[in-house]
Amino acid sequence: MPSGQKALAPRLALVGDRSQHVQAHVRIPSILTALADFEDLHVDAYWVPTNEVEDSGLEGFDAIWLVPGSPYRSAAGAVAAVRTARERSIPYLGSCAGFQYAMVEFARHVAGLSDAGHAEADPDCSALVIVPLSCPLEGQRVVRLEAGSLAERVLGADETLGRYQCSYGLASAYTNTLHAGGMRFSGVDRAGGIQIAELPGHPFFLATLFQPELSDVNGRLNPAIQALAQAAVLHHRQGRSPFTLDSGPVEAPV
Repeated sequence: MPSGQKALAPRLALVGDRSQHVQAHVRIPSILTALADFEDLHVDAYWVPTNEVEDSGLEGFDAIWLVPGSPYRSAAGAVAAVRTARERSIPYLGSCAGFQYAMVEFARHVAGLSDAGHAEADPDCSALVIVPLSCPLEGQRVVRLEAGSLAERVLGADETLGRYQCSYGLASAYTNTLHAGGMRFSGVDRAGGIQIAELPGHPFFLATLFQPELSDVNGRLNPAIQALAQAAVLHHRQGRSPFTLDSGPVEAPV
């Protein structure tokens, strides 16, 4: 974990059940070191197991990253992490399962689907918002970004190359309901499948079905991770994010 400015650094919650068998988990410590060494973005990161989220409430964190690694020990804890970020305007990044549970949380608490669920954790749920993909996503694929979206501003292009290890995705039957509730779907693959979601009006809320922690861009850390760290710094110092869509040009890293 980054060191040196602990008292001044923003606090990042890495919500997930840490395992040496999950590639993303193994890579995250080196990502945090690279953020500090090469981007001058210092965050004080803590792993928070999903089964501890409901009790702690994630108080005092400046950003929340719901990392891959499902099935989580506590699906309820994953949902609680997303809800905390959404309702308290805490910068949020959800990758892979972090995308999936962001959709479940929003469906339950905003879009009126109180029985929304994830097929992996609750296959008998009456409103399966997240379902098994007919063809699991592995390797890389191109994702097209919606013009004017947070995703486009963060990634700095009209498309990106996502890296996947994913077997579940958003059920098409519920996309209109979530969209009507305020969720913006800002990235799709070439077949039209939803790969990125965001919340307009939130300081920083980005969910990707791909795993940005597994892919660099032009030899540098994925911009989505840099953006989360920068949003955490701004939240810590000023209570705002440089990536809010109505805030004008994206500011340089702190």
